[in-house]
Amino acid sequence: MSPAPRSLTLLGATGSVGSSTLDLVARHRDLFRIEAVTANGDAEGLARIARAFGARFAAVADPAAGPRLAEALSGSGIEAGSGPEAVVDAAARPADLVMAAISGAAGVEPVLAAIGQGTTIALANKESLVAAGAMVMGAARSRGVSILPVDSEHNAVFQALAGSRMEDVETISITASGGPFRTWTAAAIAAARPEDALKHPNYTMGAKVTVDSASLMNKGLELIEAHHLFEVEPARLKALVHPQQVVHGMVAFRDGSVVAQLGPADMRVPIAHCLGFPGRIDGPSARLDLAALGILTFEEPDLLRFPCLRLAIEAMEAGGRAPTVLNAANEVAVEAFLARRIGFGAIAAIVSDTLDALGAGQAPATMGDLRFVDHAARDRARSSLLRLAAPAS
Repeated sequence: MSPAPRSLTLLGATGSVGSSTLDLVARHRDLFRIEAVTANGDAEGLARIARAFGARFAAVADPAAGPRLAEALSGSGIEAGSGPEAVVDAAARPADLVMAAISGAAGVEPVLAAIGQGTTIALANKESLVAAGAMVMGAARSRGVSILPVDSEHNAVFQALAGSRMEDVETISITASGGPFRTWTAAAIAAARPEDALKHPNYTMGAKVTVDSASLMNKGLELIEAHHLFEVEPARLKALVHPQQVVHGMVAFRDGSVVAQLGPADMRVPIAHCLGFPGRIDGPSARLDLAALGILTFEEPDLLRFPCLRLAIEAMEAGGRAPTVLNAANEVAVEAFLARRIGFGAIAAIVSDTLDALGAGQAPATMGDLRFVDHAARDRARSSLLRLAAPAS
């Protein structure tokens, strides 16, 4: 007799990770049942997903989108909710697995709500660990909750570790494509426009994470995430530029062995690993042909041309509230860049100024602490934006 389908809640159902997750679920209808789905403000898109997958609950974070969601779900029997509290309610519903794919610090409280219910987390929201790593991992440990990494780099490291002892690990390396500006001069990077930054060479992602990839801030955030996920000190963590993005992560051991995970640049690979864990499910991604690829290359990241990565590494090493401040300031700066209010080069300047002003102090221990630090950092970043930034061209 086939096992009962596993229940899955999808936070961030209309984003790129959400779409990839739903693609896999659609191919394995016998293995999964959708319990709840959420989105930020795309009420109509969320309603289509909820109806297509038979979700029991759907919620939009934007209260203004609530009436549209309720109307779109009218007569379906699917419960609808709106506002941040409704997203938290979705995360807290009984489920076997929560796919946490909300972008930004807004994902922290839903992740904590799911952990509070003892639900296994497939984590695609790196900001949860950047902004509140100690809090989230502490809650997971106290509840005995497993956190499965969805980011391709952390999933690669998770697979490469394969139950090894952390005391046997010398270094953990995560890779970066180098983004669209890998070969650009510092002056050209500083003058880049949003349309330039949104041309990721390998992945199709949301605008914010794509800009972070262009600045290499994304790699810095991922180093902070790895620090918490694998409970490893910053000195043993490295970022490596690998333009082909075939090797996603590597673990070097004390005996000289290096174990790497390879795969296509397709988020359905790490998502499938998390959905199937501890087993495996069939995935539709193209298979690697190493002979056809021929050459894989690696480079050290340039911290002078990409100061956002340097700032993130420094925040990780400083610890305390510095990563929380870094994340908040970066979200403000990237939003302003995408709105053409600042140039690309101003992102690092705004983050640096905010860290200098507010980076010292203890890590948030409660949601109240997190909201206070996050709010203060955003206010400072907006002030820095006005004082430091030149208008974008």
